[in-house]
Amino acid sequence: MGLFEIFSKKKKETLDQGLEKTKENIFSRLTRAVAGKSRVDDDVLDELEEILVTSDVGVDTTLKIIDRIEGRVARDKYVGTDELTRILREEIAELLTENNSADRVEFALPESKKPYVIMVVGVNGVGKTTTIGKLAYQFKQNGLSVYLGAADTFRAAAVEQLDIWGKRVGVPVIKQKMGADPASVAFDTLSSAKANDADVVIIDTAGRLHNKVSLMNELTKIKNVMSKVIPDTPDEVLLVLDGSTGQNAFEQAKQFTAATEVTALAVTKLDGTAKGGVVIGISDQFKIPVKYIGLGEGMEDLQVFRRKEFVDSLFGE
Repeated sequence: MGLFEIFSKKKKETLDQGLEKTKENIFSRLTRAVAGKSRVDDDVLDELEEILVTSDVGVDTTLKIIDRIEGRVARDKYVGTDELTRILREEIAELLTENNSADRVEFALPESKKPYVIMVVGVNGVGKTTTIGKLAYQFKQNGLSVYLGAADTFRAAAVEQLDIWGKRVGVPVIKQKMGADPASVAFDTLSSAKANDADVVIIDTAGRLHNKVSLMNELTKIKNVMSKVIPDTPDEVLLVLDGSTGQNAFEQAKQFTAATEVTALAVTKLDGTAKGGVVIGISDQFKIPVKYIGLGEGMEDLQVFRRKEFVDSLFGE
């Protein structure tokens, strides 16, 4: 077995283990729902609907999935309960594809844009700063030079935590004193990164979910200041969500997408929770691609989201 195959197998095992509780939750209940039945009928679909909703897939997305399965049952006339898992897997994978959550190249960035600027948003406690550190590690492993900007200046621990991650990964962190203007930190970070021909810039922002207007003004100011250094930046606004909070993650996504133009999602803390279905619902409801998923505390436990592998791990090969 080659090195690449060993690496891929390890990632797949991490994914399987991270989604184990969600898988157990869905499968154990699905098994009970079809017990004694030979075909998918209205009772089975009602049970499936409840299973998906309570696995935090979300009501609207669940209804879409049920409608798709009902369509296949009507078209095929007879669908056995032994086929339900396969059909469920296929329909969810197709739904994710429609929502632009297609399989991605491993931590790849456009070669035409240098530096590639990522502004990271999200509330405190979702794993935002940790995700930035892990992203920096992955990019550096790919041979890219990375600069981090500690623009969450309202919480001393945030600057300190990012600084620790910078030293751990071996990348520079641009920071100022606590309470400094976040836009000023972003300006300094991009200026330094540009002068040193960096490949990637990742800017941390305040994790306060204050009122929508204040949040919008603050993030807009950071974006405007960055564009003065490098036009048309940031290239990506990455919203970090805690997958273990289930429906609360939906509410956070709603708040942030209303406050700024979010272009990608990272869903963290999927290991140890039975709420992994939230990835499916958030992708569907907000039409924003899920780019990364967090499956543990280790530096390599942030993975590029691949819909097929995700669905295979969630519903069986």
